[in-house]
Amino acid sequence: MPYAPFDWIDAEARGRAAAGLVRTLRPRGAEPEPLDLASNDYLGLTRHPEVTAAAAGAARRWGAGATGSRLVTGTTALHAELERELAAFCGFEAALVLSSGYAANLAALTALSGRGSLIVSDAGNHASIVDGCRLSRAETAVVPHADAEAVAKALGAHEGRALAVSDSVFSVDGDAAPLPALAEVCGAANAALLVDDAHGLGVLGDGGRGALAAAGLAGNDGVVATLTLSKSLGSQGGAVLGPARVIDHLVNTARTFIFDTGLAPASAGGALGALGVLRREPERAARAREVAAALYTRLTAAGLTAVRPDAAVVSVRAPSADAAVNWAADCRAAGMAVGCFRPPSVPDGVSRLRLTARADLTEEQITAAVDTIVATAPRQAGARVS
Repeated sequence: MPYAPFDWIDAEARGRAAAGLVRTLRPRGAEPEPLDLASNDYLGLTRHPEVTAAAAGAARRWGAGATGSRLVTGTTALHAELERELAAFCGFEAALVLSSGYAANLAALTALSGRGSLIVSDAGNHASIVDGCRLSRAETAVVPHADAEAVAKALGAHEGRALAVSDSVFSVDGDAAPLPALAEVCGAANAALLVDDAHGLGVLGDGGRGALAAAGLAGNDGVVATLTLSKSLGSQGGAVLGPARVIDHLVNTARTFIFDTGLAPASAGGALGALGVLRREPERAARAREVAAALYTRLTAAGLTAVRPDAAVVSVRAPSADAAVNWAADCRAAGMAVGCFRPPSVPDGVSRLRLTARADLTEEQITAAVDTIVATAPRQAGARVS
């Protein structure tokens, strides 16, 4: 018999095609998109001259790569400076930089839980949190979305070490978690609270210091934050922020830190450059929120279904997966890039366009974006909701 161990892949591919769920890589050129509402460059910093100069300067000084894991040769003075600056900016005692936000979530969840402990996870959490829970070997209770009472109930049913985890701003619909309520129930149960602030940093809080700063929870002894450097800071990488003893524990136990090559110096330098711009221009955070609110208001006024944004993500519902793909393609043909989210990326099974507001969008660009989305909308994309 012929050796064909991957024939099952063909059957799965046919199933994806029939469901309208085929994903395709589309390499982009070096020039920016005419109108980009698909990237996570919330503050418009990824091409900022100071940020790119800082990244290039770091590469020239430190080399193209970190050359090893952080505990061997991969930690430079630049990494240490970035960790100090991130902790100070966000209001935490210490920080640890990793190669991605995904790796940061895996590090925090696996190192702060384990067999015999409990993780209580929001049903709308990002895939990196889901994977971290699976790898942790802890008991995991998935609770209804943004439901602090359900978190309290799950924590109350467990004896021993426990951790609740939530996105600060959920990446699909752009709604915010009830962080004060989550902190209260965690405190009552003597449980830790881990918050992924990937979509809050640079957008929420005073000058973009993040959702935990906005909620008055930054620096709390029972709170740990993860974040990414690839969104508002326009670079690459991730970080865990929290009490110094938590960060020391991760250095000694987190496998995605210990066994991974350190963040490239250019990425660390770029993130530092972006932090410098944000400190000097804190109004960028408020502007990103203003753009998101304008997109939501105008799209819903035109009869489209959208979710009111709490930060910079605007979610516009589509009637089907195929309709979402075609809608995004029509926007692209009209000169505008938008995100297209379909199962399994959406926990509720509802496909949608995901628009990311940027602080550097002009009023003319906002109008052009709304006009394009409305003009290309599939017939059944109406029925507005709030």
